[in-house]
Amino acid sequence: MLEVRCRMKKIIFIFSFFLFLIFSSSPLQAKVIKVLAIGNSFSQDAVEQYLYDLAAAQGDSLIIGNAYIPGCSIDRHYENLKTGKTDYEYRKVVRGIRSNQKKADLKSIIRDEQWDIISLQQASKLSGIPTSYIHLAQLKRLVQSYTTNLHVQFIWHMTWAYAEDFSSENFKAYDYNQRNMYSAIVNTMLNVLPGVGIKQIVPSGMAIQLARYRMGDILNRDGFHLSYTLGRYTAACTWCEFLTGKIVDGNKYRPETISEEEAQACQQAAHEAMFMQQQGRYSVF
Repeated sequence: MLEVRCRMKKIIFIFSFFLFLIFSSSPLQAKVIKVLAIGNSFSQDAVEQYLYDLAAAQGDSLIIGNAYIPGCSIDRHYENLKTGKTDYEYRKVVRGIRSNQKKADLKSIIRDEQWDIISLQQASKLSGIPTSYIHLAQLKRLVQSYTTNLHVQFIWHMTWAYAEDFSSENFKAYDYNQRNMYSAIVNTMLNVLPGVGIKQIVPSGMAIQLARYRMGDILNRDGFHLSYTLGRYTAACTWCEFLTGKIVDGNKYRPETISEEEAQACQQAAHEAMFMQQQGRYSVF
């Protein structure tokens, strides 16, 4: 009888050990992250297309929200949140399925989920102009007052400089020069963000610049928005590594419109940008 009991204990121990191995492997290590971008078409370029699939390819799950108004600035987000204007399209990705609610207000979007991360950003044409950030601290405080997650983390989405051949008036403030615009974005970001308590930056703008060095200035579809393939994929790779903490270089997901070699170049640019950002380095010229 004693021998039988010993055998049963041994069997139970072995079975429990295997259960431990099974449940301590990747499924429990996978992350479920809820992220909301309070942005514009540049956040649309970065988070709506390939980000979910990149994270899923490495075992992580994202709930992605985008409070979208084309060209929306910090000042307009702030005014909209104060007044309750229903000017937003609330784009959302859950389990890979996209939805779009029109005529949404920002307060309702903020309260829709217990967001782990909320990103803020400036309209691209104002991104390198320090005086345009005057209401950023107020916007952050007001957004925080409506969040349902006491531990929500605020981050900054670093946008990208325009293509060299872009001729819009929006580029005039930077003398129609990509290097000038990139430097202005970096300097403004590093000078302004510490004062409003935002420490973490998604370096999409740096990743795009690094990818340009690898592939040429071909990552925009109209001079300022990202191309539907390489541009958006590079930005999504940057967000994926930032959110999950896993190196994106080597991720198996790529859309059919991007070759394996192109995907590798985009992933490497994203990882390099993340590596440099973690060291506080933003100079790429």
